[in-house]
Amino acid sequence: VQLQASGGGLVQPGGSLRLSCAASGSIFGITVMGWYRQAPGKQRELVATITANGRTNYADSVKGRFTISRDNSRKTVSLQMSSLEPDDTAVYYCNAKEGLTQYWGQGTLVTVSS
Repeated sequence: VQLQASGGGLVQPGGSLRLSCAASGSIFGITVMGWYRQAPGKQRELVATITANGRTNYADSVKGRFTISRDNSRKTVSLQMSSLEPDDTAVYYCNAKEGLTQYWGQGTLVTVSS
């Protein structure tokens, strides 16, 4: 399984950004897909996940601001981020789970700054 993330960049506080992740390869066993992030000097943390049937889970810090979605036919998972704050600055990683195996994308940098 290969995950290709895109959509990061520089945005001002209060702005919006959309991240996308395309999965390829042997993806038929993939169950949960999601996004994690890692800020400088901090551990990687969960942002949001979505199951194959659409059940979502969000970190408290992004609830109400971020929306995760998944298109099983196009093998993509997206993260719509709104009301961005400087604390959202991080490298965002796409993630996919297949049983006990996890796959990671290459990461895309999101910088929230004026």
